[in-house]
Amino acid sequence: MTLQRRLATIMVADVVGYSRMMEQAEEETAARLDVCQKLITESVSAGGGRIFNRAGDAALAEFPSPINAVKTAVDIREGLAGSVPEIANSMKMRFGLHLADVMVSGSDLLGDGVNLAARIQQEADPDSIHLSQTLFDQIKRNSPFSFDDLGERHFKNISDPIHVYRLKGHLGAHVFLSAPSQRTAALKTIHPNSLAVLPFVSAGGDEDQRYLAEGLTEEIILELARFKKLHVASRSASFVYWEMKANPSDVARDLGVSYVLEGQVRRLGDKVRLSLELTNGQTGIAVWTDRITRQFADLFELLDTMTKQIAATILGRVEADAIETARRKPPENMKGYDFMLRGLDMHRIGGITYEASREAVRWFDKAIEEDPTYGPAYAWRICASSWLPEFDLAKEKHYIEKALELDANNPEAQRIMGTVHMMEGNFEAAKYHHERAMALSPSDAYLLARSAAFYSFNGEPDKALKLLEKAEDLDGLLPVWCVEERGIAYFCAGQFEQAVQALTELPSQTSRSRLYHCAALIALGRQADAKVVMQKALAVNKDLTAAEFFSKETWRDMPFRRKLRHDLIAAGLPK
Repeated sequence: MTLQRRLATIMVADVVGYSRMMEQAEEETAARLDVCQKLITESVSAGGGRIFNRAGDAALAEFPSPINAVKTAVDIREGLAGSVPEIANSMKMRFGLHLADVMVSGSDLLGDGVNLAARIQQEADPDSIHLSQTLFDQIKRNSPFSFDDLGERHFKNISDPIHVYRLKGHLGAHVFLSAPSQRTAALKTIHPNSLAVLPFVSAGGDEDQRYLAEGLTEEIILELARFKKLHVASRSASFVYWEMKANPSDVARDLGVSYVLEGQVRRLGDKVRLSLELTNGQTGIAVWTDRITRQFADLFELLDTMTKQIAATILGRVEADAIETARRKPPENMKGYDFMLRGLDMHRIGGITYEASREAVRWFDKAIEEDPTYGPAYAWRICASSWLPEFDLAKEKHYIEKALELDANNPEAQRIMGTVHMMEGNFEAAKYHHERAMALSPSDAYLLARSAAFYSFNGEPDKALKLLEKAEDLDGLLPVWCVEERGIAYFCAGQFEQAVQALTELPSQTSRSRLYHCAALIALGRQADAKVVMQKALAVNKDLTAAEFFSKETWRDMPFRRKLRHDLIAAGLPK
């Protein structure tokens, strides 16, 4: 009989100091443990997992989804922090998570993978979540959390050292963050003249060429979004389907589009081979296919021709002059472009660890050195470096200035410049650049949502809400850090009940959504509830401070900003 095995994410959760607490106050500790175990059971079930073993104060659970396992650990930690003070102050937990092939023994799981998860938990810091490199590698491209790299650790009865990461806090707003915070898309009206571009795949499953496939997907989405008569599903919506064998008709229905473009890419030395298929989402019939092999140096010419073909198929005709004036200047040196794609690949992970952002910056620097005439490399460089603690806006502003000098029609560069001006307090200039970005790429839901944040900061919440409505119409799968702007806009407008409702209904929470939820509760006179929300925010991000928070929350109305700061500090936010 073949032994049954399966791949699973293992979570081991344990109460710190349980034996000592039992010795000191047995009945009280047992009652508190019951509350804690109930929270664990409910959270594991909500995360799609199951508890397969318990040992006193410890619970062992398995999950089919690595991301959901990490989110469940966070949910448990938040739940404890939001409990009554007697439990919140005494029941501190630590978590160890690992992805492994495990043996199945009835309802139990056995093997080195389970043992390693337990060892990681035992060596974890109190009130913290630690995970193995194996698990980290599975979630790093779509994690809603950031991590500290703890390096290699040696564990009892484990022969090889294990690289370990510690969860640090919510990742925050990131242009490439999409999948982990998605809601289920509601059925949508099909837009005329519309399409979604599914993430291209690397032919043959070559992981080393994954950066090229993702980069080309981004390029095509951005180029097609420039056709004002064409509705293009946003990149965040498209990348929900990364590594999924999605049916084009299902994608078209979910995203409200008429057509779906799929592609494969393969780099063969100095050549690149593309296989493309455009499917009518309503009939499921392919209406256009092409297989092209070109020199890598001719890639931009190929993209130009290809986007015109796709647009012509859908529209019947192409705004030929529009793409010539609006499209970005191609790099003169394709080696530099290749460096930029590698930088974007790391920037997708950037923020999850500081080293990932630093590596992205190094690739962008190489791209700039190789081809100083390519504007997007400068724009992405400042975007990546802004995640680092050593980021200095005054010293790095010249990168975005150079990006716009080289290519004023890059919508992402225009948006970044708008953010830079907002951070400097120049709101009129910030407004110009945000409006320019939206004009250049009118169907980019990400740009609309980020511009909505600007209008809230500028004291125009009604405009922010209209932009968010349009963004959600374009993309029913916006990530939570875009959707949370609705609650913040309501808060700005003084509609505190609506703010609480919008923030409570989010599919998941961020540190930022928690703090505005807290502020809205204070405005409603619900101070006790506000303190609970604050405790949940600090349970996930222990380094959260007012100084850090308000370095990014650039409210134009200074009395409004001062009151918000005062209220959050009064609710428990460290200065």
